[in-house]
Amino acid sequence: MSERRQLFRNRVYYGGLVAFNDRQSTLACIVRNFTAFGARVEFENPALLPDEIDFAVPRRSLSCRAHLTWRDRNAAGLVFRAARPINRETSDVIPLEWARRLRSSERINKQLQSRIDQLRSEH
Repeated sequence: MSERRQLFRNRVYYGGLVAFNDRQSTLACIVRNFTAFGARVEFENPALLPDEIDFAVPRRSLSCRAHLTWRDRNAAGLVFRAARPINRETSDVIPLEWARRLRSSERINKQLQSRIDQLRSEH
């Protein structure tokens, strides 16, 4: 593989999160090296990922779209699209963790509403 990076990537060990399928599917990853423009990440199976993903590194307060430029058995190279820091006060992008919590709360709410409807129909 020829080196095409513009900047040297710093070696790191961060936990990351990838989301795809309109954030319906998420996958944890390990960020192994990192720049402002991209990263090398490790997964159990990167072959499952589409070419365009949502990528977050909470430790770096980073949330962005990313493009997979390469992938092999357990790793992939990402190029960030419009990377920006997470500013919880002014951001119009919902962090992945918030989206996961919201989806979980909606699921629980639906179950509770179904139970209420069931109890009302019994009386």
